[in-house]
Amino acid sequence: MSQQPNWYILAKRYPAVTLLVVLSAVGGMLVSFSSHAAIGYFSFGGMNDSQYWRLITPIFLHFGILHFIFNSLWLSMLGSRIEEVMGTLHLMLIVVTTGVMSNAIQFWWSGASNFGGMSGVVYALLGYLWIANSIAPHPFMALPKGIVPFMIGWLILCMTPVVTFLLGVGIANAAHLGGLLSGMLLGLAFGLLAKLKNRVE
Repeated sequence: MSQQPNWYILAKRYPAVTLLVVLSAVGGMLVSFSSHAAIGYFSFGGMNDSQYWRLITPIFLHFGILHFIFNSLWLSMLGSRIEEVMGTLHLMLIVVTTGVMSNAIQFWWSGASNFGGMSGVVYALLGYLWIANSIAPHPFMALPKGIVPFMIGWLILCMTPVVTFLLGVGIANAAHLGGLLSGMLLGLAFGLLAKLKNRVE
């Protein structure tokens, strides 16, 4: 009997993370091959036309391979921890909720609808794990040492003109901050629920 490849094992173990990475890849390809059409159809906005998918679809739009790889690596590392312990539906609930919130905050802040990327959700997952695991520790949900100050430092650096100048692209800083804060709020809520559950048991 042939051994199953590692990617298949991981995809089966983490279906939500796998789906999100695949959708991000598709979003990146759509932007690469038909940027105006893809951004126009999937970017934030259009709610007056009942196009409610635009609330969430910007998280799948990626502008270049490095943008996709960077977000997918963080998504895989952080999302797999939540999916392993809390389950697939729980992770998807966090992603959809914080994706919509980070998109809405970015739109409210900048007024521009042509933004995208999974980084707001990545910061939400970071905030969720940081707070939830502080309240109700679980060994698999523990973050690597130094990752929180590094990511917050990167968030602050992106708010300066330095990164924009070096990369030559705009940064959705409001989405990053909104994602982090919304993830922390969800981490607080579910962390307290987990702690209460542990006490009852």
